[in-house]
Amino acid sequence: MAITYSQALEIAIANCEGEVAEKLALLKAQVEKRHSGSSKPTKTQVENEAIKGAILEVLTDEGQTASEILAQLPEGLSAKALTNQRVSALLRQLIAENKVVKAIEKKVSYFSLA
Repeated sequence: MAITYSQALEIAIANCEGEVAEKLALLKAQVEKRHSGSSKPTKTQVENEAIKGAILEVLTDEGQTASEILAQLPEGLSAKALTNQRVSALLRQLIAENKVVKAIEKKVSYFSLA
């Protein structure tokens, strides 16, 4: 069974004394802080969430390509110009969230609401 760094440090702290135990306790605190995951989302992540919302508004039950979806998105959603690649990446995220379904017909991907 694999153990985490934090668990390994707890075991080491229990078996040490004095200055070594203090250093290991500080190291454990750093490891836990680094892996806490409580950071706020970046500007791009916030922007991407807004774009994903717009994509969901544009999507219908009939399949559309990424290019067709891109053409329907309103201007000014992003500080940078939206591209097919970015829309495709956001569509992949929406597929992973089970909000969008992908169908492939004759090597062309069609996306629709789940």
